[in-house]
Amino acid sequence: MAMMDENADQAAVVAEYLIAPNPTNARLTRRVKGLDHTGELAEISVVEERPLTIYLNRQEIVTAMTIGDYPEYLALGFLRNQGMLRADDVITGIDYDEELETVVVRTEIETSYEEKLQKKTRTSGCAVGTVFGDMMEGLEDVRLPEVEVKTSWLYALAHKINRTPSLYLEAGAIHGTVLCQQDRPLVYMEDVGRHNAVDKIAGWIQSTGADVSDKILYTTGRLTSEMVIKTAMMGIPVLASRSGFTAWGVEIAQEVGLTLIGRMRGQRFVCLAGEERLVRDMDPKDAPVEDKKHRRKSAGT
Repeated sequence: MAMMDENADQAAVVAEYLIAPNPTNARLTRRVKGLDHTGELAEISVVEERPLTIYLNRQEIVTAMTIGDYPEYLALGFLRNQGMLRADDVITGIDYDEELETVVVRTEIETSYEEKLQKKTRTSGCAVGTVFGDMMEGLEDVRLPEVEVKTSWLYALAHKINRTPSLYLEAGAIHGTVLCQQDRPLVYMEDVGRHNAVDKIAGWIQSTGADVSDKILYTTGRLTSEMVIKTAMMGIPVLASRSGFTAWGVEIAQEVGLTLIGRMRGQRFVCLAGEERLVRDMDPKDAPVEDKKHRRKSAGT
């Protein structure tokens, strides 16, 4: 009976999403045999990694290591978040070749960035391949909407997201990013690199034209300068994470008016930017607490 209740509860949570993780997709994980700490045979699911080469028109831009789902969103979001595509660029096509593991994003007019970037490999460590200077330039005129954030939303989101069937719960070694509205999770993306997951969200936003002026971005990764910049460039006014902060990330958040919330664990969190926009409408003691098996550990990379 308890298992049936849990399955029904998870189904209700998943039903809230526009896009939810698909841990049953056999292409995303592989069963691997080994020995456990007692010397006994163990067989577990491990996440797949595969290269995806992104082109902007005729120019090869980057090779990203990814789990391989939503390649069109990843390519479009990566180019947008790196400042290689502007809001007024007209996308004429996005062509994905599964066999060649390539995505070509085509624009009406070739952009100035196609001659600017030499080929690089972007690893699952997330740090390689970023045109950081161009991203900083894009922040000059960014000022995010002042949106109130209820603490009850934060507690509800953490509870729902941590109970959502995901690749993390199936195999671990993966990051998650969720676009949310108030206490409802909307689009949940996962990948081996935290920036890949964010770029997929950005690609979905670009493709759908979704209004993000009142949205919350929840991530399992660290709140670094680049993570803050990407969130601000997408126009999302609130960024929350189970993980911690970097000083520069906090500084940039304060400059652009981003509400920055980290170390969200259980009934606790810390807000280091935009504290004046928090509405404390729930006693932390009344916040829902997940079972240990549903708690996502803070991601360190």
